[in-house]
Amino acid sequence: MDNQEVAAFFYEIADLLELQGVAFKPVAYRKAAGSIEQLEEPIEKIAAEGRLQDIPGVGESVAKKIDEIVRTGRLAYLEKLRTEVPQSLKELVSIPEVGPKTAMILYKDLGIKNIDDLKKALMEHKLHTIKGFGEKTEERILQGIRTVEASAGRMLLGEAYPVGAAFVEYLKSKSLNLVSLGGSLRRGKETIGDIDILVGSDEPEKATKTFISHPEVDEIVMQGPTKSTVRLKNGLQVDMRVLPTKSWGAALQYFTGSKEHNVALRSIGIKKGFKLNEYGVFDRKTDKMLASETEEDVYKMFGLPVMPPEIRENAGELDAAREGKLPKLVEEKDVLGDMHVHTNWSDGSSTIKEVVAEAISRRYKYICISDHSQSLRIANGLSPERVRKQIDTIRKTEEESGKLRILSGSEVDIMKDGSLDFPPSVLKSLDVVIGSVHSNFRMDKAEMTNRIITAMESGYMDVLGHPTGRVIGQRDPYQVDLDKVFEAAKRLGVCMELNCFPDRLDLRDVHCRAAKESGVTIAIGTDSHNVKHMDNLKYGVITARRGWLEDKDILNTRPINEVVKRLHGSRK
Repeated sequence: MDNQEVAAFFYEIADLLELQGVAFKPVAYRKAAGSIEQLEEPIEKIAAEGRLQDIPGVGESVAKKIDEIVRTGRLAYLEKLRTEVPQSLKELVSIPEVGPKTAMILYKDLGIKNIDDLKKALMEHKLHTIKGFGEKTEERILQGIRTVEASAGRMLLGEAYPVGAAFVEYLKSKSLNLVSLGGSLRRGKETIGDIDILVGSDEPEKATKTFISHPEVDEIVMQGPTKSTVRLKNGLQVDMRVLPTKSWGAALQYFTGSKEHNVALRSIGIKKGFKLNEYGVFDRKTDKMLASETEEDVYKMFGLPVMPPEIRENAGELDAAREGKLPKLVEEKDVLGDMHVHTNWSDGSSTIKEVVAEAISRRYKYICISDHSQSLRIANGLSPERVRKQIDTIRKTEEESGKLRILSGSEVDIMKDGSLDFPPSVLKSLDVVIGSVHSNFRMDKAEMTNRIITAMESGYMDVLGHPTGRVIGQRDPYQVDLDKVFEAAKRLGVCMELNCFPDRLDLRDVHCRAAKESGVTIAIGTDSHNVKHMDNLKYGVITARRGWLEDKDILNTRPINEVVKRLHGSRK
């Protein structure tokens, strides 16, 4: 049994305990699961050598459970939990506005076990029979169901991208030289329908055979001369199109741009007497091929330079290209440090030393340790005393490493009244204060906007964390007037976070662009809870590119002395 499979046991335990309303234990089990996931050694080897309790977050009780799983492939404790809580309730908890407590009330009082049961109960207004459930509650839950249904059949960028990228590398390793991601995945949209792969080959049958022979293919859904579809063992669908090598550039252009981008480009072509399809640019009268081999050739026929794939959305990029005003978009290599990382001091699973080692391996110049503040008890938030101890530990670790500047930070809760979750004496001691909303999401727009601006006006806040609070497909953004928030942020020198976690990507692309146009600086942070999450930087950078951000728009593309100067300049 591999590490991922063992970790899955503990993630499920955490989910089921949470549904039962058990406090603290779910966090502990998730921390253990995260540690198991990132192990470099097989868990079976560690168990055989009696080293399970050396794993961060694994005590005697969890070690016994791991041993049972490794020996038997089962866990009696989990099987008992499954009899106490219907598995289908996890489906209910995926709905925004339905937390574990609500799901259990719905199950116990009305026998609701899944979304279909809930929709029926809502249509019959049965929730009114439960104390505390009124018309507004029904409306919020209905909206939550719509959110879930709208995202059905779509996967997160962070789920699709690694699969697509691995497929591209696999095909290239089999002597297929012209291979690329296509569609919305190449553009880096936050959610993806299907994974599209493009191949340029003059031997389509050979390319197809290679594609369907991928070791992760579970089912061949469709196999044709130029288009094939497979379903992988993990359930994801991958589509491949094969086009002649001479049409490679035209195919890349055609199968990358959004529908709106391509329609706009074809409109330009019509005026020039061209027609454009996946095989090339053609003269409308003679049908002579004018360009096809490279994207540069294709766009040049329209009098345009190549636009980065991420911005081909017909959102002004064609005009910018025509006028020579395309932005030089930020690249992953431009980012010099991660501005939001959690450790095992709160709800992360990695130690400070492990985070530092990972940052050094990535050749970062600095890293910001930003564990939770005291009010977020479910995440083992730090008390003022523990903050001071952590700062001492950070300074000692920084001295020992000698290669990395470690910023002592905290993700500090913005309370309902806009106050911050630490006294000024603690806030002053921190290098970075990330203010985040983690509670009372249902405030109206004016109240939430005032709450956030009040926190920024405290004079202690450097960054607004995940500014809209959304979790893609799980929780809608809270109501907030971002224009007013950006205006205040510009005035006060507060940065907006671009949170790289795949189910957040908050700020989203359009808001990144709006922040840029408002003169607000963006801080990119992975919100990592173990060192593997630091890989998520790529999704933040892709989102930044979709938001037209350049390195000058981003705090952590700057040298550490400029970062510190900027942070201190926004403080009291």
